[in-house]
Amino acid sequence: MLEQARMRTRVLQDRLRQEGIDLAIFTDESSIAYLAGFWGYLAVEFGRPTFLLVRPDEDPVVVTPLMEHEMVSKMTWVEDVRIWEDAGPNRWENVLRNAVGANPKALWVETDLVPAIVRNFLDETFKGVPLMNVSRILGEQRMIKSAVEIEVMKQAGEIAGAMMAAAHSSLEVGAAEYEAALAVIAAGTRRAAGFLTSKGWDAFVSPMIHNLQIMQSGSDTSMVHRRAGTKLLKRGDPVYFCFCNMAQFKQYKLGFDRVFFVNEASDEAIRVQQAAIDAQQAALRSIRAGVTAESVAFAADEAYSAAGYTTSYRTGRSIGVSYLEAPELKAGDKTVLKAGMTFAVDGGISLDGRLGGRIGDSIVVTESGFEYLTEYPREVLYA
Repeated sequence: MLEQARMRTRVLQDRLRQEGIDLAIFTDESSIAYLAGFWGYLAVEFGRPTFLLVRPDEDPVVVTPLMEHEMVSKMTWVEDVRIWEDAGPNRWENVLRNAVGANPKALWVETDLVPAIVRNFLDETFKGVPLMNVSRILGEQRMIKSAVEIEVMKQAGEIAGAMMAAAHSSLEVGAAEYEAALAVIAAGTRRAAGFLTSKGWDAFVSPMIHNLQIMQSGSDTSMVHRRAGTKLLKRGDPVYFCFCNMAQFKQYKLGFDRVFFVNEASDEAIRVQQAAIDAQQAALRSIRAGVTAESVAFAADEAYSAAGYTTSYRTGRSIGVSYLEAPELKAGDKTVLKAGMTFAVDGGISLDGRLGGRIGDSIVVTESGFEYLTEYPREVLYA
């Protein structure tokens, strides 16, 4: 993975040279991981920023807190790792100022992702220096995944499949929602550990599945992003699991959703869930290289309409090292899909206060269609 990160940085440097950009400064964890190969104690935790400075014709520079430098140095391929301290002459502001140098023509940053303390510093320290947005350039590069990236995402899909199977098997009348969440964490962690060793760069990749489980049951399934609680499951309850903040591996993040019914389901609940499944499948059938992102959303919308439902949800989003990347599968996004793009593709219906229907999978676009990165039955499911 480190060699991949090095190669990606070289590609970015070529782009910067073509665009006439002298200096790009990255502060976002996912961007730094994508280019420099490390992550962890980054960006805005407790006001402790980490930076990656990339120039077209010089080796990149990492600026990181003293307490993190040993781990960072072992995780990254970047050789120039500069340390800042909490007090004294080596505060981050001074180290960053020295790394930027005198009289920069412009500073290129990811304008929507810069921590406020960093943005304020740049505005005050480099008055009159244009602050430009480099997000488009890096974003376009991140759209197409390499074979190595896709392989990691397939591993993430296997981990997600183990998580979903554990969620499914945990459901029974009287069980608490949080017990299902615990089963998911344990199963995913054990499956992730199977892909790792305790040597080299791998040793810094934790197998631990974390973040709060997005899960709802009963009438709460209309809430979409409610978290697992102490609620006890009842016969006939729909139970919704979303792994969009948990199904990840080596920083690559997938989308993956399913609904299960405890023993039985009402006719209305089945209709809603089947309509969501049908809309997702309509969207997937439309995917191939050469179509526009919005055309996939239109295919889903036709299926919703045929079933008597409407939805204001997007049909999907690009996935990678960030939770949300470009493009999105929604009206107005005219990006042309290319082989190697990866998406979470969803079907979703909410009837407020009553129930919801949901399904989501991650896929990679091919010239003639797509391949699944996540696998679990795509039908009305019972526990």
